[in-house]
Amino acid sequence: MNNPILNWWRSQQFKLSLKRGDVRRAVKLLQEIQKSGARFSWLEKLFRDKLQLERYSQEYKLQTETLTKQLTETSQQKDNFILMPDEEFVKYIHKVFNLIQHDEYKLQFTAIDERIFDDFESRLVEYLKEEFSKIPDKQLFIKLEDALEDINNLKNGQDPDYRFSLTPHVYFMKYFLENVYCIYLAWFLIYQDALLLSKVNILDIAAGPGTVAYGLALFLQSSSGFFDIPQMHISYYSLEKQDAFQFRGLQFWRRYIESRLTAVNAYFRFVTTDIFNWKTQSNNLPKDFFDFIVISHCFFIDQVKRVEANNTYKQIFATSLKSSSYILLIVQDKKLFKIYDVHQVENQEQEKNVVEKFLAELGLELVWYRYLTSTGLRTPLPIAEFGKFAREKLPKQLYMSPILKKYLGQKHQLHYTLDDYIILAKKS
Repeated sequence: MNNPILNWWRSQQFKLSLKRGDVRRAVKLLQEIQKSGARFSWLEKLFRDKLQLERYSQEYKLQTETLTKQLTETSQQKDNFILMPDEEFVKYIHKVFNLIQHDEYKLQFTAIDERIFDDFESRLVEYLKEEFSKIPDKQLFIKLEDALEDINNLKNGQDPDYRFSLTPHVYFMKYFLENVYCIYLAWFLIYQDALLLSKVNILDIAAGPGTVAYGLALFLQSSSGFFDIPQMHISYYSLEKQDAFQFRGLQFWRRYIESRLTAVNAYFRFVTTDIFNWKTQSNNLPKDFFDFIVISHCFFIDQVKRVEANNTYKQIFATSLKSSSYILLIVQDKKLFKIYDVHQVENQEQEKNVVEKFLAELGLELVWYRYLTSTGLRTPLPIAEFGKFAREKLPKQLYMSPILKKYLGQKHQLHYTLDDYIILAKKS
């Protein structure tokens, strides 16, 4: 038989094996079809993807068992110590990010560490292009449109459904880089205050694709050449309701972060659950374990949802945070003031009252807070004026902007911008 006939025969046998439930033979036939160089049919592609998902699931289970053992061993070690701030490195960060401290609370940043972020951004774009190349163009644009409509709910203070297959990809394109930029600077502020440990256990609530871990990893990369980082051990727990975010975040982490030459060992653990369906007695979080619990951009304007979420947060703080450890909260300025129906103005006393009210609802005590802004202002600039400011002053997203234009129809150049409150707190 010639190859076309042989390929047809294999495909027929593959279908027959599936009908009979003979998975082992179906797998063997799929491997033969792949080796032959023949194109997969839609059924064969579907079966291949199913096998990949099952393999990833098994990898996660094995990883969880390994990490549980490693985390236990790490937590029992007594040689943990604080990363003391290096004066030259701190000066470098101030210079390369063009940090201007306007008052006790307000910090302006109009630049970025290009040697770190340009490479990171370009590799992320490569990953996204590779993902998109697997989907036919017509189908790709429909999927992207659905995901974009869903995730744009964030602009209205609503919680997206995150139910679309490309929602993580759209998040990577529109929000990920800016959020990593912000969290990178949050870790810098923590490091500058001598609060960052060489062995650190982090719980990231509503983690998305692991933005908090990426921010810390890039920050530690920036320190290369200034001082020798002691052997770092980061135990990172991702608490997220969408496993697609967790999967895509880990997939890119393996491609990019794990390919860097660093002294950082990061162990991931995934807890996939919705904070609105939280059950204290049946969750998978260790007790009295975390040095930092981070909640980034997961706060709600709707009072009923906010109270429900805050009750869950307080339960987690009470059971899973080590004594004398910290909670890191990151909230956008517009949302923070909208929660309390207050207009943001250049009034430090009003600002501090809003922050303290926000913490009181969470049962927390303020350690410090900083307002990170690109413009140096607390009041927002008009859109046209901000656009001009961004074009003249702010670092560009050189690699991401072209694919946003191509796939999402975005017309303007994207920049790295900041408008967030970084709040460090402790349990009352």
